[in-house]
Amino acid sequence: MHRFCYLFLFLFVTTASLAQENTYNLIPFPARFNGTDGRFTVSAATRLVTSPKDAGQLAAAQLLAGQLKTASGLPVAVAPASPTVAKGKNIFFQAHKAGKCGPEGYILKVTPDRVTVEAETPKGYFYAAQTLLQLLPTEVFSPKKVDNVSWSMPACDILDRPRYGYRGLMLDVGRYFMPTAFIKRYIDLMALHKMNTFHWHLTEDQGWRIEIKKYPKLTQIGSKRKETVAGHNNQNYPQQFDGKEYGGFYTQAEIKDVVKYAAARHITIIPEIEMPGHAMAAIAAYPELSCTPDAPHAVATTWGVKEDVFCPSEKTFTFLQDVLTEVMALFPGKYIHIGGDECPKTAWKNSAFCQDLIKKLKLKDEHELQSYFIRRIEKFLNSKGRAIIGWDEILEGGLAPNATVMSWRGTQGGIEAAKQKHNVIMTPNTYVYLDYYQGNPAKEPLAIGGYLPLEKVYSYEPTPSELSPDEQKYIQGVQANVWTEYIPTPAQAEYMTYPRAIAVAELGWIPQGPRNFEDFAVRLKEHLKRLDYKDVNYSKRFLDVRATTQFNNEGQLQVKLDKIDSDSKIYYTLNGKEPNPSSTEYFTPITLKNTTTIKAITTAGATFEETFFIHRAKGKPYTFSDASLDKADPDHKRLTDGQVAQSPRNDAEWVRVNGKDLELTIDLGEVRPVTKVSANFLKKTMNSILPPGSVEISLSRDGNDFKDAIAQPVKYSVEGSWEILPVVADFKTARARYIRVKAKNPGPTPQGHPYAGRPTTIAIDEVVVD
Repeated sequence: MHRFCYLFLFLFVTTASLAQENTYNLIPFPARFNGTDGRFTVSAATRLVTSPKDAGQLAAAQLLAGQLKTASGLPVAVAPASPTVAKGKNIFFQAHKAGKCGPEGYILKVTPDRVTVEAETPKGYFYAAQTLLQLLPTEVFSPKKVDNVSWSMPACDILDRPRYGYRGLMLDVGRYFMPTAFIKRYIDLMALHKMNTFHWHLTEDQGWRIEIKKYPKLTQIGSKRKETVAGHNNQNYPQQFDGKEYGGFYTQAEIKDVVKYAAARHITIIPEIEMPGHAMAAIAAYPELSCTPDAPHAVATTWGVKEDVFCPSEKTFTFLQDVLTEVMALFPGKYIHIGGDECPKTAWKNSAFCQDLIKKLKLKDEHELQSYFIRRIEKFLNSKGRAIIGWDEILEGGLAPNATVMSWRGTQGGIEAAKQKHNVIMTPNTYVYLDYYQGNPAKEPLAIGGYLPLEKVYSYEPTPSELSPDEQKYIQGVQANVWTEYIPTPAQAEYMTYPRAIAVAELGWIPQGPRNFEDFAVRLKEHLKRLDYKDVNYSKRFLDVRATTQFNNEGQLQVKLDKIDSDSKIYYTLNGKEPNPSSTEYFTPITLKNTTTIKAITTAGATFEETFFIHRAKGKPYTFSDASLDKADPDHKRLTDGQVAQSPRNDAEWVRVNGKDLELTIDLGEVRPVTKVSANFLKKTMNSILPPGSVEISLSRDGNDFKDAIAQPVKYSVEGSWEILPVVADFKTARARYIRVKAKNPGPTPQGHPYAGRPTTIAIDEVVVD
């Protein structure tokens, strides 16, 4: 009995007659799949049979044979088709001529007696080989011989082809340089997951990483920065630095080698040369490219958006055309990425040349000047047979005629571009920015911010439903981005990239329709064992225990523990002791009567620890005096949910009020003793988040007459690192139903600050009432 299955119909695809071990941990999962009876066993006599003179078949067969021989020790060899091998229990590669595979697809049939691979292109054979490796035991990925393994694969029928023609992964080497050995490793991992486009972000404010022979100062000067900001860009005020020169770049010979290496794995490399913004490294090397050539210029040492941008002069266009000419000679692909994002217009507004140019060209404003800039570059690249890709800011002022848009600021840019009949790559920061935290920020390595767990990545649908069927055709694919402001090493880059990039790879491959994350997670756990053999430093944060609070009908605080690892168990303690498998197993929410630290462990090795605060205001409702503040905390739960912010890193834990005083009133429901009220405020001076100038906490029995007010200043220094500052009001023996907290906005950001005069923000956490 056989069962035909689509991806979303199964956890493990099995049939009643299949042996129990016939599971299919394939990633990305095939478009069409049918599990069948039995297993094909690889033996010393097995041959990988290819058609004469078919280089694509031969390359895929050699890849498979090489890995099999390394891991199994069996003398598996590639053999040309002949009547002799046609009768054996072999793996056969043959051309598909019915037109079902397309440029990247394949047909794979595994029976106990033979394996047949069909494809129309070398890419198809290559991807079929990746699937065959995943059908074999996990040990096939071992770099050395493994004993006591049954080298067999489960029987199945597969007709596979990707949903999107563009399945990309971007690596930023402008902030931190990554050596060519790691770039090749990065490409290998992409190929394993059937991704086909490597977006190489080569130039930035903080470093120019590609050798340009006509302009040697780009690497002599532009590839080095004097030092690098220490900690988070916004952690210290004033900012602190490590005092160490940092640099690195790729020679043209190295780039040619990497391009050739990627092509052998059917990966196209798209280089990115940033313009007109993110250009400080180039301007430091050649100041005449800026709007202020006589001013001092240096390679940036901090992160963020910089005001120094290319001036749209003929000198700049000549420079960029020369640079792009050398770039095109190195990268044979169709596309050149020209950036176009985050280009402040201040330099252009203050430039007499730019203002005269706007008038001369009869442009409306600086946005149209940017459009003019992009169109000039596109016209040049089009004349050389190339096309441009740019971030969605290239929509500003009018889109260049043949440009492809990468939609990163959410999805709206992609929707707008598709409606204008432009090709689009979807890469929204809310779903595929892999530099965001993937676990609890308080316990993770420093990152830029945000929170993007694996399950949210997997939930993304790249083709917006707002588009009509005709407009949806312009969505070419999906890409994940790895920006490296806080990723200084290859090991950290792997940690942030995987396993989230695996989810993106599957999004780009599998057919449109409902997706089953639990199924993906089960397959992923087995797949990660393959990455173990490759020594990939992937994150295990997706195995973490997550906690949320709720309140039962009696108003008792309950802690719900959750995990996405469905086949592991949670054990926990409430007495401060370290948990183990003999501790209490978690099944239902934990009801707490007192402030308690919950410690937990899973059978998958994940650990958890958090203190939950039981106090008189837990779960109680509260209101803001200014209704506009409701936007900061629409559910009115975060300040009395029993969970106290653990770190300045996690913005989601704080309720923030910008430019205004904060006033809130908590209703305890009845008159009760109140001995102490406390709250935490956040100081992040570089972000213009400062504690209030003063805090007044007062009590009332009726909600009208507030007494026993305790007012106190919040003592802190504007300078220094970010920190959490407590405010405590001690009432000793008071009684009240209502608690009012007034926090005075500290006023504009102080003089000397990069954003002097900007309104400041108050950030408050749990209000604890004892």
